Amino acid sequence: MRPNIISQTDGTMMFIIGCSIILLLLVTVAMIFFCFKYSRKKHPVAENIHGNTTLEVTWTVLPTILVMIMFFYGYMGYKNIRDIPGDAYVIKVSGQMWKWTFDYPETKKKSDTLFVPVGKNIKMEIYANDVLHSFYIPSMRVKEDAVPGKTNRLWFNAEHEGRYDIACAEYCGMNHSYMYAVLMVVSQEKFDKWVKEVPAADSTKKTTDSLNTGGVKDSLKTSTTPVDTTKKTADTNKVKQTPDAIRKDTLKK
Repeated sequence: MRPNIISQTDGTMMFIIGCSIILLLLVTVAMIFFCFKYSRKKHPVAENIHGNTTLEVTWTVLPTILVMIMFFYGYMGYKNIRDIPGDAYVIKVSGQMWKWTFDYPETKKKSDTLFVPVGKNIKMEIYANDVLHSFYIPSMRVKEDAVPGKTNRLWFNAEHEGRYDIACAEYCGMNHSYMYAVLMVVSQEKFDKWVKEVPAADSTKKTTDSLNTGGVKDSLKTSTTPVDTTKKTADTNKVKQTPDAIRKDTLKK
């Protein structure tokens, strides 16, 4: 059985953090030790310190081995992420400013909420309708760019039922921070029931605001108010009448 992406990614990250903490402690302890051992009080006259071949080989070989182990774990995780299982359930996701739309090819149904059965391999085919987006499910440890004119793919397997967040991890315009969706992991029975009960029509038409943000109607405040042009017309008429009044006044004189 192939490893789960979540456990594999977390294991690699914990190994890197553990190595970093150990190296930090070693360097810090050595630095404090040398500060006392070679202080000016104990060695008022400076002395040359000759090299130590064993020590130099050690601090060169050990970090190299650690880095290679990190690379191995990272490569195995990358290989697992890119190798999509053949039996995965296919769902298409398209990104646009500023929401995600999920298309289920088998039922020809769309939704702004991603429903998946627990314990089943899910393959996401990722598109973009306008600009560059990035489909990101933090709880599943997967992220892939949505590029206009290109199809990208990722897969995951949710082991626990629940509600999880979906975000856009690439700045895509003014309301980028509102581009969230919901991942609902349910049992196979509930998923089958949802597929049968929900009509095959586009369910995103009723819920275009998947974030319940109340609708950002006119964030630029571009609404126009009617302008009273009668004052300008009246002023224009007054200006036009002024030369006639001057002529009459001249004749009287």
